[in-house]
Amino acid sequence: MPGRRSPWMTQDLDDFRDLARTFCEKEIKPNIDRFIKNRRVDRELWTQAGKLGLLCTSIPEEYGGGGGNFHHEAILIEEQARVGDSSWGASLHSGIVAHYLLHYGTEEQKQEWLPKMASGEVVTAIAMTEPGTGSDLQGIKTRAIRDGDDYVINGAKTFITNGYHADMVLLACKTNPDEAAAGVSLVIVPTSSEGFRRGRVLDKIGLKGQDTCELFFDDVRVPASNLLGDEEGQGFIQLMMQLPQERLLVAISCAASMDLMLDLTHEYTLSREAFGKPIFGFQNTKFKLAEVATEARVTRAFVDECIFLHVEGRLDIPTAAMAKYWASERAQQVADTCLQLHGGYGYMEEYPIARAWTDLRISQIYAGTTEIMKEIIARSLPKPS
Repeated sequence: MPGRRSPWMTQDLDDFRDLARTFCEKEIKPNIDRFIKNRRVDRELWTQAGKLGLLCTSIPEEYGGGGGNFHHEAILIEEQARVGDSSWGASLHSGIVAHYLLHYGTEEQKQEWLPKMASGEVVTAIAMTEPGTGSDLQGIKTRAIRDGDDYVINGAKTFITNGYHADMVLLACKTNPDEAAAGVSLVIVPTSSEGFRRGRVLDKIGLKGQDTCELFFDDVRVPASNLLGDEEGQGFIQLMMQLPQERLLVAISCAASMDLMLDLTHEYTLSREAFGKPIFGFQNTKFKLAEVATEARVTRAFVDECIFLHVEGRLDIPTAAMAKYWASERAQQVADTCLQLHGGYGYMEEYPIARAWTDLRISQIYAGTTEIMKEIIARSLPKPS
């Protein structure tokens, strides 16, 4: 929002924002249409970002990262949203996969993968969702069965962000198919492995420039040392511990998108005329934009609080669920209001508001649906005595 600066910002973070903004303005914004047409970003975008130090900014320098914290990840997400891009999967690569490796990987795994992720040499994905299962991670069918010093993996995944470019996939699978949550493990799978193949890049109503793929594992053999964690069966707990950060990333993107939609719509209503005066001159338009500005401000304040808590290590699972639920639902309402104020032009794909409207719809589904967020929040409420 114009003139507003998050309370956690510092001069160093201002400088980083300038770097991130310049990159997004020069390397992403002019290419958004091409990314959408190709259904993926250019592979070179990753290495360009790596050279500038925009990848894995919250990973320690000893592993090739930027040595910063979650503030840096949040800023890059905000600047990407500011130019209206939803194609580049950097937040998943740096803010999610890298942190699974940092928190649960062996020293050898960290040294092998994190520097290459920070440079953009390696692009990563995390594969949880399967064709027959949605949010129920306990019910996944993909198996990684121990065979001597290897795991043999069979199964399929769908809706995998960065799936086309991924050089490494962090795979949620069953190392003990007879167990539910206790049977889930995370295994590192290089996409060069024999038996791994990518399916089609999926057609979606939004996020059209994002390389969301199906992935297939047919007797893929990887070393047992690729297990993430000290022993099998830790995957479900690892996922639950890292999901709050993933949900906060979604909330940050939604909050930034609300600011963008407000700016786009305010500008449009000032320039577009009806009945001899700008659309902004009508009371209904002013009141609707006043509502949008307030929704955006309130959401930003809550998200900023969550960012502060997360950097301090105090963001709990229910609060992260609240942030994701609130920001995603409010962003979709704002998108609907702003599209309406654009009239028929809002329904045209070349207008950014139309893309925002379709892009934001998935935010109420991925990283846990709104219904699951409400269930998590409800469980945290005091029980009747």
